[in-house]
Amino acid sequence: MSKQSFQLSAADFAPAPPATHAERIVRPSLSYWQDAWLRLKKNRRALSSLYLVIALLLFTLLGPWFWTQDYTLQDLDMISQGPSWGSAALVVEDPGAWEGVRGDALPLPQGQELGATTQLTVEGAATTQYVRLYWNAVPGAQHYLIYRNDHAPDSGQDLGLPLGETLRPEELSFADRLQLRPQTYWYTVIASDGLTEAASGTTLAVTTERAITTTQARERGLEATVGASVQLPAHPFGTDYLGRDVLARIMEGARVSLFIGIVAPLLFIAIGIVYGGICGYFGGTLDIVLMRIADFVIALPFLLFMILFRIGFGIGPGESGIFPMLLALVLLSWPSSARLVRGQILQIRGEAYVQAARMLGARSLYLIFRHLVPNVMGPILVTLTFAIPMAIFTEAFLSFIGMGVSPPTPSWGAMSNEGIRTMLSSPHELLFPAFFISLTVLAFNLLGDGLRDALDSRLRSRE
Repeated sequence: MSKQSFQLSAADFAPAPPATHAERIVRPSLSYWQDAWLRLKKNRRALSSLYLVIALLLFTLLGPWFWTQDYTLQDLDMISQGPSWGSAALVVEDPGAWEGVRGDALPLPQGQELGATTQLTVEGAATTQYVRLYWNAVPGAQHYLIYRNDHAPDSGQDLGLPLGETLRPEELSFADRLQLRPQTYWYTVIASDGLTEAASGTTLAVTTERAITTTQARERGLEATVGASVQLPAHPFGTDYLGRDVLARIMEGARVSLFIGIVAPLLFIAIGIVYGGICGYFGGTLDIVLMRIADFVIALPFLLFMILFRIGFGIGPGESGIFPMLLALVLLSWPSSARLVRGQILQIRGEAYVQAARMLGARSLYLIFRHLVPNVMGPILVTLTFAIPMAIFTEAFLSFIGMGVSPPTPSWGAMSNEGIRTMLSSPHELLFPAFFISLTVLAFNLLGDGLRDALDSRLRSRE
């Protein structure tokens, strides 16, 4: 029987085509984190929260580079002003340059009563820096009383705010510099003989124009020519009770609030990872002792220790206690994350890959931080996103009650505490910092909710 030889080619070694459609690979292999990211992107609410968190961080870090107004600069002419996009202002001379108007004291003719003032006039321009009034002398007057109202007086009992009085009868002028705003005021001047006041006075309606003095203009680097018009900076969020820009203070306050809100959770969750990892891996007596210590820390009152830390660091009333607050959050908040990590490691420490690594000679710390902890990073990240808003809210609450950040250092909680005093007259001082606190807490909570769904492996089997 003859033997036959066969010639083999490369085509004979090509993979066979799949027999059925079911054997084809229709989806590329994805890692755990790639699959979690795809699941997170499908959650529009969580993805929007992620973008919002990024926007808040950019607002905090890059905002002061674009909005260059000094958050400590006080403009007493812009006290508690609402949001504005800038306005023109008249440059006027400094208030101390006016010597006033004087005249002769006139005797009161016998049998006559004290009369009303006449020729009440404004000297120069009426501005938000000052309104200079002068009038004619009234016979028998020893001094004159000046009142200001924001509406036309209906009667002698409705003259408004008493601004002051002249000291001598020859003084026939008065300069009003008390919290003037660009609006119309009604001034009334009444003569007095020292015992009684005149039955009537003279009222003058005055409309003030926004202005700055030559000294203020030079401090801001503007042209200081009297009579010139300059453009004042915008205040999109208004100004506070000291005339400071609220937007600049919110940017600076965000650094304090987010610093505490992000650094504190990172620190106490890192402590919880190490603590819980050791408890969960070794178990036994060590686990029992360490977890009883964690239970004891949970029982400690946070506010009491916050007060003790402030006293221990020598921080008195009115001083900012950023470091004691950070220390109290770190030392008293780690047990919850330690319990979480311990529970997760107890579930996976008996897995085959852990046993294989142990048989190959891996040490305990290597197993904990190389195999066990990375496999519980999903729950840890979710815990972190929920811990950040908790820390931000805690800082805001402590600053609100005066136990955290104190003026002049800005934080969202401290600004809310300041704004509540003027809530009725200037609500923007409270609404803007409270809005940023609510927005940040909501964004991190929604992001944490989305991460929990994206990182939960049990939900994959349901889709």
